[in-house]
Parts: sequence; C-alpha cells; structure tokens
Amino acid sequence: MKLKFSFNAPVVLTFSILAVLIFLTNKFFIDFFTIRNFSISRNIFGLNPLNYLRLLTHPLGHLNWEHLFGNITFILLLGPILEEKYGSAKLLGLILATAVFTGLLHILISSVPLLGASGIVFMFIVLVSIVDFQKGSIPISFVLVAMIFVGKEVTGIFGSDNVSQLTHIAGGVAGGIFGFMQEDKSKF
Repeated sequence: MKLKFSFNAPVVLTFSILAVLIFLTNKFFIDFFTIRNFSISRNIFGLNPLNYLRLLTHPLGHLNWEHLFGNITFILLLGPILEEKYGSAKLLGLILATAVFTGLLHILISSVPLLGASGIVFMFIVLVSIVDFQKGSIPISFVLVAMIFVGKEVTGIFGSDNVSQLTHIAGGVAGGIFGFMQEDKSKF
C-alpha cells in the first residue's frame, strides 16, 4: 500500500506554516520584524493602511519558541476537527473575525502591544467543545471547558505576566457565540 501526504486542513496548515515562517524570519534574518509588522497597539489607527491590516495579522506573530509552539500545538490539534466540521471558508472567517474582535478589544484597554494566536486558540478550544451542539441543550463539555480554561484566565487577569488574559477570554467568548449561533450541524 502506497501512502501519500494530504493537505487535509488548508486553513489550519497555512496559518501554522505562516506563523512559523514569520517567527523564523524574525529570529534569524530580520530582527524585530514580528513586533513591527505582526503586532498591534493603541497607535494602530492613523494614516498608514498597513496598520489596519495588523488587526488581521497579529495572530501570526509570536515572541518566542514557547509562545509559538504552545499556540500552534492547539491549532494543529483542534483546527482540523473544526475545519472538517465547518469548512475552510467558514473557519477562515471565524479566525479573521476573532482576530479583529480580540485586537480591537485589546487596544481599547491596554497600551501593551498584542501579538500571537492565543485568542484564536481559545476560540478553537471553546468551539470544539460544542461541536455536537443541538438546539435546546448545553453540552456539559462546554460548561467544563468554560469553567477550566476561561476561569483560569479570569484569575490570571490580576497577575503581571504580560499575557493578555482578556484576549484569551474574548477568544473563548467568540468561540461560544459562533458555536451557539449554528442552526444545525453544518451552518452558522
């Protein structure tokens, strides 16, 4: 039997490859490339149209290997399940909507630059916990995920670790909204 590789989740795989390439470019070739081009902060609004593009691209930037691998691991574990369930176009739309939502929320409340896919990771975590959502019921897996993951972030807000817990919570909220908005198992 001859086995071949398949590009089974094009949005998830492309996102992951881009995040790794951007990180490697910053790490080995162009220092501070990621911070300048793949992060957002309060000064995003202005005359430069590329600043607005950063609302969509900030999830591709990561500060270090741990940050990158932590996010990419969850994206590669959960993303293909979601891409198979909702399709590539819808998943890409959810990723972009979450990036804009978490980015705008962050720049409204924080002066620290934001980068990384953590908001998308939390959207994936919550969304995958309600993959089998049916009208009139709330999956216990969703309740447990909300309590564990979102609860952990709520308690982390009071620390000083340069992690945007509010962005994580916003991503989780986005995942919950997207999941419960579906009318049946195949569409939102």
